[in-house]
Amino acid sequence: VGYPVLVRPSFVLSGAAMKVCRDEEGLRAHLDIAKEVSQDYPVVVSQFVRGARELEMDGVAKDGEVVCCQAHEHVEDAGVHSGDASLLLPPQTLSDYVLRRAREAVREIVKQLQISGPFNIQFLVGGRTSGSKDEDELDGSFASMNDVRVIECNLRASRSVPFVSKATGVDFADVATRVLAGLPLPDEEKLPQLFPREGQAPQNFVAVKAPMFSFARLRGADPALGVEMSSTGEVACFGRDKEEAFLKALLSTTMKVPTAGSGDTVLVSFAAPLAHRALGPAFQLHDLGYDLVGTEATASYLRGRGVPCKTVAFPTDDSMVEDATATALLRDKKIKLAVNLHAPESKRLEDNYMIRRTAADFGIALVTNPQVFELLAAALTRHKKGDILAANPSDLFSYYEREPSTDAWTGANEFH
Repeated sequence: VGYPVLVRPSFVLSGAAMKVCRDEEGLRAHLDIAKEVSQDYPVVVSQFVRGARELEMDGVAKDGEVVCCQAHEHVEDAGVHSGDASLLLPPQTLSDYVLRRAREAVREIVKQLQISGPFNIQFLVGGRTSGSKDEDELDGSFASMNDVRVIECNLRASRSVPFVSKATGVDFADVATRVLAGLPLPDEEKLPQLFPREGQAPQNFVAVKAPMFSFARLRGADPALGVEMSSTGEVACFGRDKEEAFLKALLSTTMKVPTAGSGDTVLVSFAAPLAHRALGPAFQLHDLGYDLVGTEATASYLRGRGVPCKTVAFPTDDSMVEDATATALLRDKKIKLAVNLHAPESKRLEDNYMIRRTAADFGIALVTNPQVFELLAAALTRHKKGDILAANPSDLFSYYEREPSTDAWTGANEFH
C-alpha cells in the first residue's frame, strides 16, 4: 500500500481512533490504541489519498432504484471528517463529467445492493497516492483529478440529511420512512432526482453547512481538523453564491470575522508545502486593507513575493526578543484572525499547537485549513463593503406556491 495509511477501527462513530500514519513506528503505536477501541472486530489499514476532493450523495432508494438523491461537496480536501467539513450544495467546483461518473456509480451500487431505504455514498475525486508520478504535486492540478473513487457506502441516513432536506425542500427522512413502511411515496416531480431535471431545486442559490466547535471548553484539545470528528454542532445558510452563503455560515457560528479596510491585524503562519496555496488568499487580505504579520519563514516568503508582512516570533523562539511572539499578540487581542496551516512536514509542532490553542482560548477567529482560507478570502473580497444579499425565498422554494397545503411537509409559516 505504501505510506501514508489510514487506520480505521471497525464499528465506531465519528471516526473514533481513526488516524493517518506516515511511517511504521507511528502505525505500530496507533494499532495498539485502535485495537482497544474495537477489540472484537478488525482494524482496517488502507491507502490514504492526498489532495483529493470529497463528494457525497445522500439519497433514498426502493427495491434497487433511486427514489431521490442530492449531491454536495466538501470545501476541505479529503482527510477532514465529514462531520467537521464545510459542505457546498449544489457542488461548486466539480465538473459535469465528475458528477456524471459519480451519479452513474450511485445508480449501479444501489442496483447491485438492492437498497431499500436511506443511503449515503462518499466519493474521492482526484488525489494522489504514495509512489504515483504526481506525488510531488500539492494543489490537485493533475490529470487524475477526473478520477472518481468510492470511499464507502452507508445504508443509513447520514448526519447531512437535515441539511440536504432544508436545502432542497424535501424531507428525506419522511421519504425513507415511507419506503421502509411500504407507504405511498410523494410525486416524483417533487423529489430531487439522481440525474437532476431542469428546474430542480436548488436553483439560483447555494447552501453551505459550516461546523461549530467547542474547543474553548475543552482545555488542552488541539483545534485542528483531521480524520477524527471534533465538531459539536453545525449551522446552514443560503446565499446567491458560495461566497455569500459561506460568509453567512461562518458568522452564524459566532466566528468574529475581522472588518475589511479597518486595519485589523491577521496572523499568517503556514508550512512550506502549503505556501503556494496560501499566497493568493494572503494577498487578497492585504489588498482588502488588513495588516499581515507572520512567523519568520512565512513573512519572508510573502515579502519576497510582494505581499507586505511583518515578522513575529514563534512562541518558543527567544532569538527575536525585539518582536512580540505570536501568542502574546493573540493574548493581547491585537490579532483578529489567526491562520495556521500546518502539514505533516511541519517542524514546529509545539509552536503551531500553541498558536492554535491560544487563539481558541481567547476567542480569536481561527483558520487551519488551506481550502477554507481560500474561500474565506474570496468571500471577504466579494463582500468587502459588507453587502450580504438575502436570497429571494421564491428562488429557494418557488414550488411552495403551487403545492397544496395537504402535501406540504412544513407549515405555511415555518421559517427556512
